[in-house]
Amino acid sequence: MSFIEVLGFTINVIGEFFLGMSVYFVHRQVAKEKKIDLHFTREFRRERVFALLGIVFIILGYILQLPAQLE
Repeated sequence: MSFIEVLGFTINVIGEFFLGMSVYFVHRQVAKEKKIDLHFTREFRRERVFALLGIVFIILGYILQLPAQLE
């Protein structure tokens, strides 16, 4: 696998990570403002958990796929 392919793979994962973090931060900020009702606060909390799980899966997927990309 060439350096360019590994670099592209790495940049892609970093982009997905940043996207996931931005979703998490927006949900956290909206939940802190508490200008929304209880139903939406609960929904945002649930979505925040899913955003964090998504970020963890992106990182784990990168770690698992990297050795195959380096071959």
